Amino acid sequence: MSTIIETPRLLLRNWQEEDRAFFHEINSDPEVMEFFPALRSREESDALMDRIVAMITEDSFGFYALQDKATGDVVGFTGLMRTDLEPFMPKGVLEIGWRLAKRYWGKGYVTEAALASLAYAFNERGQDEVVSFAVHNNHRSTSVMQRIGMVNDPKRDFDHPKVPDSHPQLKRHVLYTISKQQWLNQHGKSGA
Repeated sequence: MSTIIETPRLLLRNWQEEDRAFFHEINSDPEVMEFFPALRSREESDALMDRIVAMITEDSFGFYALQDKATGDVVGFTGLMRTDLEPFMPKGVLEIGWRLAKRYWGKGYVTEAALASLAYAFNERGQDEVVSFAVHNNHRSTSVMQRIGMVNDPKRDFDHPKVPDSHPQLKRHVLYTISKQQWLNQHGKSGA
């Protein structure tokens, strides 16, 4: 199954063929995708999933499928992905991100998985910084960023270059960051 990270309730693993319908579900749900300029078709979702599977296979970074250990259900994704948003941040900066099916909102899955992902980035992969960014008024996501110890860096907020001008309300993104030292300060020397 290629589990990358395990938490008390979740397996963070690479995507499998049987996950395709679910992956499309979360990428085509208007409420889940409220802060994105477009919903993804099945073909677009499949292509994105193929890219993510290849990334995870190559170096263990990517947006991992979140599988509930008790039920076996995939509930969404959380993970770490290299960015490509120059000049706003250097190519390769590690981003943490997430997306859940609406029926799983409010259960703390993202916070649990994100904390484990940060521990993996800093403790096992030796990263110096992890960033996250979201549309400025996406309070669900920015609340998670704050809960996991990230801090907004207003000097690094930016207008997302991949958001079309037809969606000006989605262009402005706030950037949150956490360094390895901040992580260790929050979680002790072990960073667990």
